Amino acid sequence: MGTFKVTGGAKLSGEITPQGAKNEALQVLNAVLLTPDEVIISNIPEIRDVVKLIDLLRFIGVEIEKIEKGKYSFKSENINLSLLETDKFNELGGGLRGSIMIVGPLLGRYKKAFISKPGGDKIGRRRVDTHFFGFQKLGANFEYDNKKGIYKVWANKLEGSYMLLDEASVTGTANIIMAAVLAKGKTSIYNAACEPYIQQLCKMLNSMGAKITGIGSNLLYIDGVENLHGCQHRILPDMIEIGSFIGLAAITKSEITIKNVAYDQLGIIPNSFQRLGIKLERINDDIHIPAQENYEIESFIDGSIMTIADAIWPGLTPDLLSVFLVVATQAKGAVLIHQKMFESRLFFVDKLIDMGAQIILCDPHRANVIGLDNKIKLRATTMSSPDIRAGVALLLAALSAEGTSTIHNIEQIDRGYENIDVRLNALGANIVRL
Repeated sequence: MGTFKVTGGAKLSGEITPQGAKNEALQVLNAVLLTPDEVIISNIPEIRDVVKLIDLLRFIGVEIEKIEKGKYSFKSENINLSLLETDKFNELGGGLRGSIMIVGPLLGRYKKAFISKPGGDKIGRRRVDTHFFGFQKLGANFEYDNKKGIYKVWANKLEGSYMLLDEASVTGTANIIMAAVLAKGKTSIYNAACEPYIQQLCKMLNSMGAKITGIGSNLLYIDGVENLHGCQHRILPDMIEIGSFIGLAAITKSEITIKNVAYDQLGIIPNSFQRLGIKLERINDDIHIPAQENYEIESFIDGSIMTIADAIWPGLTPDLLSVFLVVATQAKGAVLIHQKMFESRLFFVDKLIDMGAQIILCDPHRANVIGLDNKIKLRATTMSSPDIRAGVALLLAALSAEGTSTIHNIEQIDRGYENIDVRLNALGANIVRL
């Protein structure tokens, strides 16, 4: 188990460029299975979860060549479906949440797919019913082997249909789209997720010959085609990493410029940080955060306490609430952080309370944060990263604290952030990887 030794209190400065988006990569890498032709994808983040997915694709027969850093060629001409029933495949897929999205393209192209129950963060229940509901609407059969923990889907043929999803699941929407593009006839997906990464997947598939309209809305129309061809695709910068860097600048009172952020795809994220009193400026496609000694949380017009809550796009992504919570600990004022989607994601706040933060955990979904206004520094401590997003939030807390903190289980952070210690040390941070 890896460990960070983090000496806090330093002001950072300089420029940093966000990695490619993890959540987009996990979708578009699976989409290469839809064609035997070559697909070239660039700006791939070389992080633990993405490397695991590349290993999974290579195991079932995808020919993969690394062209340069972050740019790979994929050719899915000779897929060995018999490997889907092996223990090795289940082992590779079981440790990765994004492995569930291998099912849609395999079902679309080969009319059958198996996958073990996906792994990933321990942040509460993350059901996959929406995925298989959509597959069944396309005409697929579904079976779950409870003893082996394996999902199975198969069909003689797939036919387009209308479906109203029970939730706007991002991975569920992606999976259903990838199955439907090769189904016969027209598919309508209502209450579809419409995050920028879903939009990117749809644009990539259209460049491969798919016929998808309604992109960017929650009602997608898909006219099935016989086959897809190769393409070239570039992944967006990671909005979660961009938000993490904004929070880093604020909590360490640092001046940082985040380069090439695809600002128009960030939605409500910059505005949400501004509601915490954080100043930021858009310069072309960069974000500049000036050094601030203090930042004050806004209140609502009627004077009531500010609430920062997650919501489906174009609302605030739940992946950033851990960062908002940590940043609020050093703000002036109070804020209610409401994590609606996952019931275990706020359980890391006990570590912040140990560091001196004033937080009341109301229930599994809500935490009330009373900011210290930078008058009382967080104190260094020893902690363990429970999941990707809480892990980077704890790293931000350690960088603002007095003294040297120890963060164990940093493999969780590595799942979502590429060489985060090296990149932040280049800004003046003091992070030692053990």
